[in-house]
Amino acid sequence: MNGSFLNNTGGKNAILKKQIIALCVNEGDYSIADLSKELSTSIPTITKLVGELIEEGFIVDMGKQGTNGGRRPSIYGLNPSAGYFVGIDVRKENIGIAVTNFKGQIVDVTIEYPFILRNSEESLKELCETVKDHLVKSNIPAEMVRAYGINLTGRVNNETGYCFTYFIGEDRPIGDFMEDELGAPVFVENDSRAMTYGEYICGVANFEKNMLFINVSWGLGMGMIIDGKLSYGKSGYSGEIGHFPFMDNNQICHCGKTGCLETAASGSAIHRMFIEKLNEGRASVLAEAYKNGEKITLQDILNAVAEEDVLAIEIVEKTGATLGRAIAGLINIFNPELVVIGGIVSRAKDYLLLPIKGSIQKHSLNLVSKDTAIKFSKLGEKAGPIGACMLSRSRLLGLI
Repeated sequence: MNGSFLNNTGGKNAILKKQIIALCVNEGDYSIADLSKELSTSIPTITKLVGELIEEGFIVDMGKQGTNGGRRPSIYGLNPSAGYFVGIDVRKENIGIAVTNFKGQIVDVTIEYPFILRNSEESLKELCETVKDHLVKSNIPAEMVRAYGINLTGRVNNETGYCFTYFIGEDRPIGDFMEDELGAPVFVENDSRAMTYGEYICGVANFEKNMLFINVSWGLGMGMIIDGKLSYGKSGYSGEIGHFPFMDNNQICHCGKTGCLETAASGSAIHRMFIEKLNEGRASVLAEAYKNGEKITLQDILNAVAEEDVLAIEIVEKTGATLGRAIAGLINIFNPELVVIGGIVSRAKDYLLLPIKGSIQKHSLNLVSKDTAIKFSKLGEKAGPIGACMLSRSRLLGLI
């Protein structure tokens, strides 16, 4: 199957082919006449290009469309078997992997795949081997993967492929390294932004034009959809809500500064505050394990919330109230249609959401916030890998 036009940035026919595919991605199936009208291109040219796309395996004839009268036109749409897109979501102690077909339908998702990424080429190589092994187990032919998306935490430049959390050198961006290892285009993205895109395309967002996604995981991040497009800012690093100088707590953030919102409203903050309370002798279902020297994880604390542990609930609610006050400020600034709460801490459900809503109601301007919906992520922990798939497809096809 010849897919060379996907990587061809020039040439009128290659551009038109991408535009045909883009229309099918965004709007569904088309007739030749409708494609001709949408692209302001002659019917003979569109007929020729659609024929080539069928031969190349990217488009299929969907049959005749029913009409009220006259000759019924043939309808053409994406061939789901034209290839796959793979999304890799790198987290603190595991990775998530998702695979979609060419039509964007999800064919495989693994939420927690044991892996810890280190700051070295050897670790990146091991990550690539892990992904390839997973594809073999899932019966996904590697040669049919059109592109990979990888989400990384922190400051990520999606245009250059550099990540400054996992940095392997000035001369070798992570994207280039992984392309050599995986043998297909690799698109690197910030994890919160990819989760935002996943929720926007496949989740609770329902294509709202103005949306904020708050990623409450070990750290705290944000993605923004503004006027229907992902927002990157001038240098590609927008959305660093975790490092907003919001607190007066003298708590040193991992970025080296003090007072960052992340020091009071994130998974790492919940973990720190919980351990501090255990050291003070507070009662908890985890107190005995902690006294015995067992490691207490964030997941343990969230499990304790589910068991209605008073200390765990108290800290999550405090976190939600702080986060809600910050979100109130964001609502006043952006006036979004929707704010989506995602990330691992969202497992705390209403113990997190209710104080968030309470703080928003208290601190935001009612005139601004009255039309803003606050919802949990529909995709949950699938948002990252699914978002990476959708972003890799959109970037390869020139949709964003």
